[in-house]
Formats: sequence, structure tokens, C-alpha cells
Amino acid sequence: MPNARLAVDIGGTFTDLALEHDGRRTTAKLLTTPDAPERGVLDGVGTILPTAGVSASEISIVIHGTTLATNAVIERKGARTALITTHGFRDVIAMGNESRYDQYDLNITLPEPLVPRYLRLGVPERLDNEGHVLLPLDEAAVRALAPLLRREAVQSVAIGFLHSFVNDDHERRVREILGEEVPEIAVSLSSEVSPEMREWERFSTAVANAYVQPLMARYLRGLQAGLRAQGVDAPVYLMLSGGGLTTIDTACRFPVRLVESGPAGGAIFSAHIARQCGLDSVLSFDMGGTTAKICLIDEYKPQTARAFEIARVGRFRKGSGLPLRIPVIEMVEIGAGGGSLARVDAMGRIAVGPESAGADPGPACYGRGGTKPAVTDANLMLGRYDPTRFAGGSMKLDPVAAHDALTNEVGGPLGLAAEMAALGVVEMVDENMANAARVHAIESGKTYSGRTLIAFGGGGPVHACRVAEKIGITRVLVPLGAGVGSAIGFLRAPVGYEVVRSLYQRFSSFDVDAVNALLADMQREAETVVAEGGFGAPTTETRTAHMRYVGQGHEIPVPLPVRTLHADDVALIRARYDEEYTKFYDRPVPGSDVEVMSYAVMVTTLPEEVDPLPPSARMFASDGSATGTRPVRETTTGDVSPWMVFDRTALVPGATIDGPAIIAEDETSTLVGPGWRATMTSVGYIDLLRK
Repeated sequence: MPNARLAVDIGGTFTDLALEHDGRRTTAKLLTTPDAPERGVLDGVGTILPTAGVSASEISIVIHGTTLATNAVIERKGARTALITTHGFRDVIAMGNESRYDQYDLNITLPEPLVPRYLRLGVPERLDNEGHVLLPLDEAAVRALAPLLRREAVQSVAIGFLHSFVNDDHERRVREILGEEVPEIAVSLSSEVSPEMREWERFSTAVANAYVQPLMARYLRGLQAGLRAQGVDAPVYLMLSGGGLTTIDTACRFPVRLVESGPAGGAIFSAHIARQCGLDSVLSFDMGGTTAKICLIDEYKPQTARAFEIARVGRFRKGSGLPLRIPVIEMVEIGAGGGSLARVDAMGRIAVGPESAGADPGPACYGRGGTKPAVTDANLMLGRYDPTRFAGGSMKLDPVAAHDALTNEVGGPLGLAAEMAALGVVEMVDENMANAARVHAIESGKTYSGRTLIAFGGGGPVHACRVAEKIGITRVLVPLGAGVGSAIGFLRAPVGYEVVRSLYQRFSSFDVDAVNALLADMQREAETVVAEGGFGAPTTETRTAHMRYVGQGHEIPVPLPVRTLHADDVALIRARYDEEYTKFYDRPVPGSDVEVMSYAVMVTTLPEEVDPLPPSARMFASDGSATGTRPVRETTTGDVSPWMVFDRTALVPGATIDGPAIIAEDETSTLVGPGWRATMTSVGYIDLLRK
């Protein structure tokens, strides 16, 4: 019976694979193929199966995460999309909520809508806030749009009407008409994609879904066919932004839920490691080839949210992107990866990212035609990488190309040698990541005191000690398979689905029957999706209400009992709200009425059992266990000294190494900075403590 499980994560620079079979794990890392991402996946499958000694027929499940949807929006390479909306409201997605992310910038740049104005089409119809029909849908006006859609070669349509989240009849009827008139065009309904109040967020989410739907459906179906051609007949599941898995069919309907699928896998990976090691307060630090992702994890659960911004035009500027109303694991993601490009800005400062060299041509040292220096070039110049062992020896790095790129773009303009330019680049990218971590903690109302940093991704273990020093963390953990952590995280994720809907209620007039009916319908929808891929596994359910004091502008989540509610539960829910509100704002507001804006129901398969790790004895590694030394330039002092280099696979549990040193492996390297001590745990994790 097939029992091998395969996970694939497509990043901006590398495609990572992890295969688990009979208690063994095999990993692989290949350059992403941007022109045809599925080719990189299929090439990776063809590489990892013989390495693991596993046949295609032994694969029982394939779990996939990708940044393809995200990149399509950021790079504006999605389908030609139109928006059909209530007459007079076609400019909602351009006007937004009229807020300015920088109120003092007279030349502020706002995100451009994914649909140009001439393809934002209004039709006569109108519902009130309770879903009652004020103006019937003008079906003739809808049919009259068909010639325009054909003439403009529209590939996908988003439909978003006022108040359709409480009554979707008009949206559904428009889909039926379009199915008759232009059946070749994909259709996304806002009442299905994001059935919540607030027109801007709902319309924006529906438009983004429509924008990437043809691309993602074509890619996912093509990938599925390619895997079958290689003999992999196993079902394919997709990692959702909220941390659960879903089927290809659901992913093709709602591809907008895949925008953070890769980073979500990394957060699941960190949460698994945290539970395994008994760490109830950690910081997940995932640094790949294109971006760095930072996520807070408490009580073994990543922080979550119901909203997300994509394609920000202002770096670190909340409110400068396109809003998406979807369940996500909350994290901060910045353009700080191994491929992030370095330059000297107009003020004579070293700047790094967010632009990336990507996989093609990649950093200059890849020898693939790149001439701009990237973070990988800087690390190579500082002596942190062995040019013959990068990516398991599959890529030979070119130190001369890195030297020339750093000299031309950074060192020359600043009058610095290439090595000192490299030091400045690395210190700047470390500060960018540390600053993003500080902002994330402040916005979350949390601190880093007592937290452990879990570092993974190709660059995470390289930069972990320095980032930890900057934000005041004294312990770093580098798990096995760190170089492909997100892919391994896919293998730990449950099959799950979250349904969110709006139903306005006040505690003073709470309609228990209406709320119970809504929650029961949401439960059925979530259970149906999970049943498609859960293989009959037992499930667990959580229910949440998002509420606020009457007159406030933002809601907070409050857990609900997972059962039929009764009238006397209103007092219980109010008490829970006051408790949660106090956590955020120090004290409740007695006597104020509370309004419930929306509800969320999450159904997931039960997470796998995690056995705690046994302790291991400590013993100092002798100098003889080192494979050699390498001259490395230390970033805080600029001094060059010989650092001992150790092979991670040769270090036994309990082995302890005092920094400075490098622990090398095929997919990454762990830097043990000066003042740090590394100990191999009982299962081969690197536990770094600042002395």
C-alpha cells in the first residue's frame, strides 16, 4: 500500500521538496523555473524519487504550496479581468476607504486596482442591508455586457453587489446569465469568495480571485496531469494561507486563498518544532531566496488574522496594498532573501531589496548572467559559504563574479573594498529583518523576552544569530531539514477549511435562532470541503465571533461554544468579549452595547501526535571533528579570523561547539557567532545559546 508522502514548495528562487517514507526523510532543493513553474516541480520529483529509493506508485499524497498566485498579483501577470457591480459603485475598488497610509505625502502613490475603470461595469440592481430587494436585477443589462466582454478579450469576471453577503441571489443569477452568453469566461462571486460586509475589501478579494483563477486552474490541472504522466497517481492537496490543506478543486475555485501558502507552511513547521521541544513562546524566522517571513507563535499556535495586504506600494506601510479578506497566518514578510539585490541609494546609503535576482539570472555568483550583487554574493565574500558545496554541491558559486558585482554597485560608489561592501550589505539586511520583527511584535502587543527563535529556510540559519542579537533573543533553534522547512511544514499540516460570513447582531437584540442557523450552515460547508480530503479522519471544530462596542471601527475575535447556542449564552459570550477586550485595551467599557459583525467556523482534521524530545548529554566536540577552517569576516568588528567548519551530519547528539564556527549541510549553513554556543540535541537539532 502506498505510504510515501511528498511535499513541494515553489519559492521565488528555489523549489524545495521533502519526501517522507518508512520513517525516513529525503529532501531536495532546485532552482525555480519561473517561465513554467510546474517544470521545476516535475524535475524535482524525478530527482528525489531515485535518491530516496521510492517509486512513483508508492506516493500516497502530494502536498503543494506556491507563490504563483502572489507573484501574479504583484507582477500584474494575471488574467484580463472585469468587475460587474451595482450601478454607480464601480469606483469602490479605486476609492477604497479613502484612508492614506502616509497623510503627509502630497505625492502619495496608491495601489492601482487590478481592473481598469473601463472594465468595471455597473448594472441596475439594489439590495438593502438585510438582503431585501429594492431594485430587481436588470437581466437585459447583464446580457448586453456579453459583446463587450468578448471584444475586450476578458478571461475572468468578478461579480460584487452591495449587500450580497446577506443575499446572493443577484450574483448567482448573473453567473447563470454569463454561463449562457460567455461560457468560456471564469466567474468569481464575492458572496462565495468573501461573504463579509465592507464593500472595498469584499470586492477587492473577489477581483483578486478572478484575476488569478484562470492562471492557477491551468497550472494546477497541468501539474496534476504532469505528475500522473510520471506515474504519481496520488491526490494533490494545496496549502492554504490559513494553515490548512485543501483539494485541487477547492483551490481552483478560490485560488486567492493560496497567496500565502508557502509561508504558512513555514509557520506550521515552526509550530510543530515548538510543540516537539516544549517551547510555548517562539519566533518563526524563515529566510529564503526572495523574502524573509517572521511569525509569532504562542502555545504552539501561529498568530492568525482575517485580512491581508498584497502588493504594497509602500515598504512597511500598512494600508498601501490591495486588501484581501481571507483567513491567513499572520506574519510580516519583507524582501530580504539571499537573492535580494544591493545598491547605493540617492543619499549614499546601502539599500537591500525588495527587488530580487530570483532564480534567473540569480545572484552574480550563480554564474547565470547576473551582474547585480545580492545578499548571497555578500555572504560568499565574507567567507560564510563554501563555493563548492552550495545547494548540496549542485551549484558552484563564483567568488570572482560576486567580488566584481559588489565592487561595481556598492564598493565603488562608496570607496570601499568589496569585502567591506559585503559587510555593509549583510549588516543592512540583518537590520531590515530585525526592524520588521520589532514592528511585528509592537503591532501584536507582544515582546521577544523569553522567546526562542526557530530559524530555517536557505538563509535563516546563516543570519539567525545576528538577528537574534538585534532583537534581544538569546536562544536559537535550527531544526533538521531547515533548508526546506516550509515543505516539511506542509507534511505536518491538517486538512482544514474556514468559512467566514457576516450577520449583524447586537447583544441587546441577539437573535439566537438566526445565529444558530448561520453557524450550522457554515459548519456543513466547512465539513463538506474537509471531507473531500480528510479520508474519514476525525475532525475538530472552532467557532469565532468578530465583535466590537457599538460605534467602534475594528473588531476583536472571541471564541464561541461549539454547540447550539441558547439565550443565556449571550451573557457568557459578553463576558468572553470583555475578557478579550481587556487583553487588547487594558479594561472593558461597562454598560456599552456590543455588536457582532461576522462569524468564522474552522473545521480541521486532528493534528498528528507529537512526542516530546528526550534530553541528551552534553559533550564538547574536539577540534579534530572539524572538517577544516575558513577565513570569515565578522560583521560586528570587521575582523577576519579562522572559523572552524563542522559537518552537521557528522556531529553526534550532545556535541557542543563554541563560536565562532560554521556548521555546514547540503541546503544551508548555521553560523555560530562569537559569544554563542551550539549543542546538538538528541534528534540532531542545533540549539544555540548566547553565553
